[in-house]
Amino acid sequence: MTDDAALVGEIEALGEKLILARESIGRRFIGQERVVDLALATLVSGGHGILIGLPGLGKTRLVGTLAKVMGLDTSRIQFTPDLMPADILGSEVLETDPDGRRAFRFIEGPVFCQLLMADEINRASPRTQSALLQAMQEREVTVAGEHRPLGKPFHVLATQNPIEQEGTYPLPEAQLDRFLVQIDVAYPARHTERDILLATTGVSEAESEQVFTSEELLAAQTLLRRMPVGEAVVEMILDLVRACRPQDDTAPDIVRNSVSWGPGPRAAQSLMLVARAEALTHGRLSPSAEDVRAMAGPVLQHRMALSFAARARGETLTAVIDQVANRVTRVEAAA
Repeated sequence: MTDDAALVGEIEALGEKLILARESIGRRFIGQERVVDLALATLVSGGHGILIGLPGLGKTRLVGTLAKVMGLDTSRIQFTPDLMPADILGSEVLETDPDGRRAFRFIEGPVFCQLLMADEINRASPRTQSALLQAMQEREVTVAGEHRPLGKPFHVLATQNPIEQEGTYPLPEAQLDRFLVQIDVAYPARHTERDILLATTGVSEAESEQVFTSEELLAAQTLLRRMPVGEAVVEMILDLVRACRPQDDTAPDIVRNSVSWGPGPRAAQSLMLVARAEALTHGRLSPSAEDVRAMAGPVLQHRMALSFAARARGETLTAVIDQVANRVTRVEAAA
């Protein structure tokens, strides 16, 4: 068997396994298939995700189910205004041995896991929020001058409530940029809500089954980066990201007139990864232009900001990104 044939076989096997993972998650997190796909894409891409939705829409349930299905050790932190960095990272305590000798011992905080749920992350102070920056970027933390590696793999799934913004601390742009995707969790459709009602108010509930191990997830993340990407898709990603920057020569009028600042190079990197994951979860061997379009909003919307005038006009980043993606797609098709 040639190397190319072996790679195709591995990609197909991973795609089939992801389908099983989606089915297993769906037993506990009913409906919201797009949310599940984005969450799986985040983990398979090796990144972090921020889930935005109202209370009671199942965000915590989704993270717990993901941890079980993907075989990950998980922790949950409820972010509050009085939360301190040491509550996340851990701290050193002075202990006395039976013979009277004293020594410092490090007690690990909840960040030492493989899947961390940061619940309502914007309710903690910027000082506490920044405790996650090094963990999210470098997969390690520094406490008392010592570098301490985190679990492998390590992912953060944070949640935010889009209402009740009084007393919150918006995440800085540098930290938002560390999130691979923004996952919007909306109200379920009526038929989905009916299924949820019947499934969760009986004597017992369906259970999800483990599909991956942490080692298999690490191998999947490596395999994802080996997936071939066509030159046309690479150029589309670059064109799309650069067209969302109001200072760029290729930016359309909608971006120049409505966007204050656009995405950086990390957005293009993220779009390349999650487009591959989108293809995988739908049984394709390499990403297409449609995969890029499908992932443009989740990757770009938290890396851009509307101008004051655009907000006053009632414009949204989703609409801006859709227009730019349509324009780029038409240009690529014409070329």
